[in-house]
Amino acid sequence: MTKILDDIQAGLDALKLRKMREIVEAELKTAQNKKASYSAFLLNLLRQEIEDKRERSVQSRIAQASLPDRWTLETYPFHVQTCASKKQHQELAELDFIARAENVVWMGGTGVGKTGLASSILLKAIYSGRSGKLVKAQDLFDEFSTSLADRSTQALLKRLSRVDVLLIDELGYVEPKPGQINNFFRLVENRYNKKPTLITTNLGYKEWPKFLGNGPMAAALLRRLLHHCHTIPFPKGVNLSKPKYLPPPPESQP
Repeated sequence: MTKILDDIQAGLDALKLRKMREIVEAELKTAQNKKASYSAFLLNLLRQEIEDKRERSVQSRIAQASLPDRWTLETYPFHVQTCASKKQHQELAELDFIARAENVVWMGGTGVGKTGLASSILLKAIYSGRSGKLVKAQDLFDEFSTSLADRSTQALLKRLSRVDVLLIDELGYVEPKPGQINNFFRLVENRYNKKPTLITTNLGYKEWPKFLGNGPMAAALLRRLLHHCHTIPFPKGVNLSKPKYLPPPPESQP
């Protein structure tokens, strides 16, 4: 039996069936004790392998998304931040906006939890099997500058345009340069009516032309962004950055 088991484990290693390789010895003993059929034994192995691959795929997408350790939709303090609608976010968490390529913009001051809510929706999308990415606005603009220097702008835009749900965080804190603005417009244009873009910002829409430094381009960008868009304002938001409002550690989150 030992030689046969070694050969089975070697075969599973060669096929990269990691979970089956891990559990096959214990499952063989269980099947023998319970006199399980060959088909039931094999089906059980396959189910555990499939579930393991799904979970590893989700964790990989979460890592690639660069999500911060913040709130989930279940742990966000809606009872404190009463200007944020729990019902509206639960509806967004159903993810119908993805198929409709509807954008979502969270708009409010610093520390009100915009990133936490946007990240929680992005996390829901990732768990549903979509690809997702969070990028700080300043990091995005810096990437645009770097790509101009090494002529990789097209590749960068193509990569970001393919992401199922893209979250651009903290737009409005650092003013972009003209070349960066052009590429930001191209990114929004590429995703328009194809993929949803999530944005958190401290700016009202009337402030965007001044921030971008180009009125006509800002108007064109806003037309595309707002054509199909949910705007979520925080008119009187509580500052949630105080320690008593911080999210629970990751291991205690559902």
